[in-house]
Amino acid sequence: MIKRKFALSLLAVYGAAVIAAPAPVADVTSGSNDQRIEALERMFATRTEAQHRLQLQLDTMQQEVNELRGSIETHNYQLERILERQRELYAEIDKRMSAVMNTPPVNQSSGHNDVQQSGAVVLSANENEAYDKAVNLILKDKLYDQAIPAFQTFLQNFPNSSYASNAYYWLGQLLFNKQDWAGASTQFQALINKYPDSNKRADALLKLGISEMERGNSARAKQLWEQLIKELPDSPSAKLAEKRLKTL
Repeated sequence: MIKRKFALSLLAVYGAAVIAAPAPVADVTSGSNDQRIEALERMFATRTEAQHRLQLQLDTMQQEVNELRGSIETHNYQLERILERQRELYAEIDKRMSAVMNTPPVNQSSGHNDVQQSGAVVLSANENEAYDKAVNLILKDKLYDQAIPAFQTFLQNFPNSSYASNAYYWLGQLLFNKQDWAGASTQFQALINKYPDSNKRADALLKLGISEMERGNSARAKQLWEQLIKELPDSPSAKLAEKRLKTL
């Protein structure tokens, strides 16, 4: 009696399985009850094995899809960093060109004015030289650790320089790359507070938020990213801030 009930159960399962996928054809209507049950068990086992293989294939495909998705996200991030770097370089070039174009001519008159003008020219030359040296440590020599004290010294010696906002940004970026979150936050915050019209304000707000997040200040990070989106909604940094807000 038990075998008959089991046989009926197997027959029901087998019938449902056949609808999903083909199975080996076997005669289950002839022979003794034991033979029929054995035939059903073999067909059921064959069907189960086929389903197991199919599931393995599906799992493999899903893993490959996940790997491809991760690769795409990584490439997108790298592309964003490259574009960001290009924007920084272009902004730096524009800054330098503007400074050169706006440099007043040397007064050729004699006397006291000559002395004052000569002093201003010397100061300007020292300022340009110091800034060039710090920037070249990054862009040309790739000596990032040495660039940190170079920018710190520049800001100490020329706090009112037209390059000061850029110096704060570069210093913040260098500390950010070293994962010195507290130091990076200080520099980005100084840039934001002192130079509200800086073309690096958007990126400073984004990275200040990231630095605060890394320090465990998620509420502060959220506030900064929302401020960035509100003030500069069309900037690339604002788009990145929107993505980060979605993960909170």
